[in-house]
Amino acid sequence: MKGLFCCLNAMENHKPYISMLLVQFVYAGMALFSKAAIARGMNSFVFVVYRQAFASVSLVPFAFFLERKEAAPLSYGLLFKIFLVSLCGVTLSLNLYYIAINYTTATLAAATTNAIPAITFAMAALLKMESISIKHVHGIAKVLGSVIGVSGVLVIAFVKGPPIKFMNWHPANDHGQIREEWIKGSLLMISANTLWSLWLVLQGSIIKQYPAKLRLTTLQCMFSCIQSAFWAIAVERNPSSWKLGWDFNLLSVAYCGIVVTGITYWLQIWTIEKKGPVFTAMFTPLALIITAIFSAFLWKETLTWGSVGGDVLLVGGLYGVLWGKKKEDGRNETTNGQNTTETTEKITLECISYD
Repeated sequence: MKGLFCCLNAMENHKPYISMLLVQFVYAGMALFSKAAIARGMNSFVFVVYRQAFASVSLVPFAFFLERKEAAPLSYGLLFKIFLVSLCGVTLSLNLYYIAINYTTATLAAATTNAIPAITFAMAALLKMESISIKHVHGIAKVLGSVIGVSGVLVIAFVKGPPIKFMNWHPANDHGQIREEWIKGSLLMISANTLWSLWLVLQGSIIKQYPAKLRLTTLQCMFSCIQSAFWAIAVERNPSSWKLGWDFNLLSVAYCGIVVTGITYWLQIWTIEKKGPVFTAMFTPLALIITAIFSAFLWKETLTWGSVGGDVLLVGGLYGVLWGKKKEDGRNETTNGQNTTETTEKITLECISYD
């Protein structure tokens, strides 16, 4: 009986690790499914509309039943703020992300999300929402981590380098991808990540006014769906582009809308409650590794020394920011017994997840 209890206790202790591994596999699947659907001819703007529609439908029941007591009254002013934040962060970010993935690869999409904490920290510091103390080691670590992370993105975008021989599936044409398209896609991806980082920073003030996080997420998904629909209708006039059959496109948008937004949301919230936001963010690079492996074997993507070097810088920068943040939080708790604000906690938490 004692052995059974120990076994159950060990399984309980490993649940956060299993949970985060599953989350990273789901995020890797998001990049892979998205890339495959768009490469097969699905319009990227239409993809965003259907994805956000599936996300809204899947979140509404949970938001209604689980946060009945937490929901604050919604004024017209607050609703307008949520609408604008959704437009700036979710709608523009997602649409740019899916345009970019058409010019690049799923691996690059997974890689550049590791720069989001660094970009978010830089934005929060400029807006004086995040402290910078170069007198302490943790402050230097956050600044250097941000610089290194952003440098990694630039290396991936502009320095391809020679292919790695044992992964050199198509050395002649590298998937037919020309240099100009790669740079264009990389810049669009960086823009999408920058807008997503801005969205994270803006969440702080919105959450203070409307603390029901699940309902807030649902509202933003709904607004994003409506905004993206207007955008898609203006750009794509062909009715056949909107047709969804029982095919891979339907599977892709359902996966991104329901699994990514719904399941991973709850898994991350549960893990944060158990282990904290820094623990959650530490697993982010796994999505890059998983995506790179699957992309190499499914689509025979060629890895280059430039992209590998950029990935190393990205991951190193990410852990630099996380380490500095963890040390700063520990120092704050020691000196005044208080946790950091919810805004700065979200900076370390939200690393890639495009809602």
